[in-house]
Amino acid sequence: MTSSHDQPVLVAGTDEPNPYLLGVYAPVTTEIDSGDLRVIGRIPRDLNGVYLRNGPNPRHRPDGRYHWFDGDGMVHAVHLENGRARYRNRWIRTKAFEAESEAGRALWRGVMESPKDNPFGNHHGLGLKDAANTDVIFHRGKVLTTWYLCGSPYALDPLSLETLGAEDFLGTLVGDMMAHPKVDERTGELFWFDYGPTPPYLRYGVVSADGRVVHTTDVTLPGPRLPHDMAITDNYAVLMDLPLVQDPEAARHGRHKIVFDRSLPARFGVLPRYGTGDQVRWFEASPCYIYHVVNSWEAGEEIVLDVCRVNRPQPRADAHTPLAKMLSYLRLDAQLHRYRFNLRTGAVSESPMDDANTEFPSVDSRKVGRLSRYAYHVRISPESTLKFDGLVRYDNATGVKAEHSFGPGRWGSEAPFAPRDGATVEGDGYLVTFVQDEREGLSELDIFDAGDLAAGPVARVLLPQRVPLGFHATWVRADQLGLD
Repeated sequence: MTSSHDQPVLVAGTDEPNPYLLGVYAPVTTEIDSGDLRVIGRIPRDLNGVYLRNGPNPRHRPDGRYHWFDGDGMVHAVHLENGRARYRNRWIRTKAFEAESEAGRALWRGVMESPKDNPFGNHHGLGLKDAANTDVIFHRGKVLTTWYLCGSPYALDPLSLETLGAEDFLGTLVGDMMAHPKVDERTGELFWFDYGPTPPYLRYGVVSADGRVVHTTDVTLPGPRLPHDMAITDNYAVLMDLPLVQDPEAARHGRHKIVFDRSLPARFGVLPRYGTGDQVRWFEASPCYIYHVVNSWEAGEEIVLDVCRVNRPQPRADAHTPLAKMLSYLRLDAQLHRYRFNLRTGAVSESPMDDANTEFPSVDSRKVGRLSRYAYHVRISPESTLKFDGLVRYDNATGVKAEHSFGPGRWGSEAPFAPRDGATVEGDGYLVTFVQDEREGLSELDIFDAGDLAAGPVARVLLPQRVPLGFHATWVRADQLGLD
């Protein structure tokens, strides 16, 4: 299968090529399956499972201004088994992908263009292309891929990467699902929300361990919002009403535009896991935006929420040209931040935990919703486009921060924690991440001892083709795959 990008795509209104279609972002055109990969070092024998990373990879030449969020979802995966590695990549066969495949060209224009001529979009009425290119999680034997503005979750086989279709949870999911649903591995439940442009603006739901939506409730917001993530604890869910809002004037003209309204507070809604909209308790904090939650847990009468907090989630005031606005919008400036919500008194406290620019956090997936000691982030480079130049491990118990730099011209991906086979102690395992060498045009899977990042990778698995920079990743253990 091939794609057509025979001429560089320019940023509208300029003669400058779009940087998110070049170099380390340039899409790959082939789907391959390759085993017995060359390894520098040695793959640990007690590391068995599959690393999967999602991201945008447009199959056809984009129509209009291309935004990094527009590209067709493609999952790249490396399966590790008994010290050997196999690589595979596949486009996600969404409804939009199949329609464009039949047409042989792009049918949708992206988020920087008016969607009025797009064939169909998600149920929000935005008319935008649901590319399922953002997150990738594991639930009930399947990998679920999701889209950043709420779309249909698409199910994939975790090893073959075959698209199994839009996941409707045995016919019980009505509507869409946000980008970052949360799985409680202890109970098997999946927690999610959906949002839209009309009242009540937010809907929250739970998928049971047997794969059915068993609870939904409407949550009334003051207006349309763009929440991206949520949190869970043992007994509660935490939703967000953040002051990044849809521009009403643009919406009246059929365009998707967001603005940051600093006059509004950041609000956090806490409700019982199976609570209703009228049971939500709202806690107010200083205005900000939050793309990604690190973790949340209960501590006595308080809920603790760790996040990557963005102070300025929109283009800088001096970004006047189309290229400058796009580059500014996609630059993340986020820091580790902690909130405490007192369920008895209603008090809120918040405090920065670090001043480093880190994002795309992960914890041991078995600790989601419970007190976790370690968090693993990628460090954001100061370059003009979004690149990750290193790994950071935060230790909640000691406050110590450990780091690893990938090196000049080398850029990483989200690095989930992968426990050693049979490990029961948090932190006993590895971090896995794709690393792309911009100078050589080559990619690899790097494996780190999670307890010793400074030592560098214990193994580097050389990949048979370049992996473009992308979005979120996950690790699926061998026991979850049924291969142990």
